Amino acid sequence: MRRAHIVGAGNTAFGRLEGRTPLDLMAEAAQRALDDAALDRTAIDGVLCGYATTLPHLMLATLFCERFALEPAYAHAMQLGGATGAAMVMLARELVRVGRCRNVLVVAGENRLTGQARDSAIQTLAQVGDADFEVPNGASVPAYYALLASRYLHETGLTETDLAELAVLMRARAAEHPDAHQRTPITVADVLASKSIASPLKLLDCCPISDGAMALVISADPGRRLAAAIVGAGQAHRHQHLSAMADVLDTGAAIAGRRAFDEAGFDRDRIDYLAIYDSFTITLAILIEELGFAPRGGSARRARAGDFAPDGVLPLNTHGGLLSFGHSGVAGGMGHVVEAFRQLTGRAGARQIPRRTCAFVHGDGGVLSSHVSLVLQRED
Repeated sequence: MRRAHIVGAGNTAFGRLEGRTPLDLMAEAAQRALDDAALDRTAIDGVLCGYATTLPHLMLATLFCERFALEPAYAHAMQLGGATGAAMVMLARELVRVGRCRNVLVVAGENRLTGQARDSAIQTLAQVGDADFEVPNGASVPAYYALLASRYLHETGLTETDLAELAVLMRARAAEHPDAHQRTPITVADVLASKSIASPLKLLDCCPISDGAMALVISADPGRRLAAAIVGAGQAHRHQHLSAMADVLDTGAAIAGRRAFDEAGFDRDRIDYLAIYDSFTITLAILIEELGFAPRGGSARRARAGDFAPDGVLPLNTHGGLLSFGHSGVAGGMGHVVEAFRQLTGRAGARQIPRRTCAFVHGDGGVLSSHVSLVLQRED
């Protein structure tokens, strides 16, 4: 079975982008990814498109192809919450490996900040909750994660100050990225003093809502520039609703990670770059710990020790993650894959860290409901 390679990536800026539609944003990111891959549009024979809450079209992949002047042999729109980006990369890999496609464009974007009223956004996102037992009680996504956080802090001894450390870390990384939504440095004290959203989560424990888009090209040919092979992938789906979560210490992330490592043929000791989904600080803490990159309750301790810094042993989300680079739906989660690819292949510009060879990427959808893990390896 042939190997699949990430050969190009592109993104728009994230933040408030007035007057830009989801298709505008997706087209910009897609063209940048094609330019990075040195491919013409005619070379694309597969398209995977993430959903957009501000453009809930029944045939979004086809609509984008029409707008972007593509005539692929395969097109598919996907919905898996925040895990959609990683899941699309996994599917693109399978399409390439079995010979269905040679060059798959993976794209997502939306004007979630400027194209949707606040109340509408809250109502749309709250639908990840149980329609009978959670949504009628007025819960929002931050409320679901706050309940999860309360239990996890109780179980592990992690503190609100520990969570604040992760917010500060992500903001420091975003400050180095010209396209990030939020770049102003913050301190632990700033996080702890920020407005309470749903206790114990405060404003700076939550990702911002952004406009923006991301795109990747996955190919059968590694191309003329450095590429990153997708050598392992795994998924796990143990529940949809928070009320059905059996154990906050076993959400399914570890299962997805183990499946990805088993397929890659090596374990986490080979990983030298981390790209972990971080819609809230508690999301990042739980995933780092459940995936085995820190002991339970120890994620912030590793952050304080500098392990997750650009010059640390395991650099983490060097673009700033969802918490500071920004969250534009599916495109926000795709940003983790894009940054991992760029760091592995020397495309990160001023953010470039010393040579890295193997990255672990993890995406999460819902309330730690859907998990997708990827293992990427640099190809010289």
